[in-house]
Amino acid sequence: MARPVKLLSVGALTLDTILRVDTLPHHQGKFIASDGIQIASGMATSAACAAHRLGAEVSLWASAGDDPVGAQLIAEIEAEGVDCSHVRRVSGARSALASILVDAHGERIIVPFYDTRAQADPEALPFTDVTTFDAVLADVRWPGAAALALKAARAAGRPAILDADTAPLAVLEQLLPLASHIVASEPAVRIICGHALDLETACTDLASRTDAFVAVTGGAAGTWWLDRSAGSARHVEAPRIKAVDTLAAGDVFHGAFAVGLAEAMPVEQALRFASAAAALKCLRFGGRLGAPDRAETLAMMAATWPETA
Repeated sequence: MARPVKLLSVGALTLDTILRVDTLPHHQGKFIASDGIQIASGMATSAACAAHRLGAEVSLWASAGDDPVGAQLIAEIEAEGVDCSHVRRVSGARSALASILVDAHGERIIVPFYDTRAQADPEALPFTDVTTFDAVLADVRWPGAAALALKAARAAGRPAILDADTAPLAVLEQLLPLASHIVASEPAVRIICGHALDLETACTDLASRTDAFVAVTGGAAGTWWLDRSAGSARHVEAPRIKAVDTLAAGDVFHGAFAVGLAEAMPVEQALRFASAAAALKCLRFGGRLGAPDRAETLAMMAATWPETA
């Protein structure tokens, strides 16, 4: 391409403490971790870092406290090459924290904390022209900011991508109509559509509620997306891997999908690009630190779908 695509990622910025254990606890007690790290992360932040590794120029719009943790978070993400000039600092607020356990199979338990003062709705976008970005990605953790960003992107004819994940139904219902592209996790689509549906049917159900592009991710089971021209759901398989750590795999998926859309990839190719990046991330412990570069991702695509090579 003549230049790297430019993305805006909107939402969570947290200090994650990630601990590796043999099995996830089922009772109270003390458990000794075999590994552990502490990193700046969060859904939108992890997606931003992943997109940058895949070749995009990325800006992050998040909210943090004016505490030392907030300064640490910004410095760490800037060191990753992501522009943090739009990150809001709120006087007297505490920056977000998350404690995460990852087991030997890569599954995890996440317990986040968000100070409501830091998550208060912004009054306006922190920039004057959204058309400087080729695509906008927003998660569900800072709904007021997500709503502003998605509305502006869609009005400007830019992809307005919603990372629909676990959140109160009211938040999901607020944001779904604002997006041009919705990529929902299995927990989110079950909140919206009900727990009894299989993911293919849930994808079709969700798509009936919006005019947006809709996809539903199912981890190792792959991704379903609604082909409106055919009137049916289609499936993109996930690369076969042995997962070490699934933490941030969804965020990497969303960041890669946003890059694909911004680069005008056909939608199924963008989903394969995202699936390959997410699978590679799962091979490495450390949440978003396992996000792959572009060469690795393209190689995984060629190995999984040889006809695209």
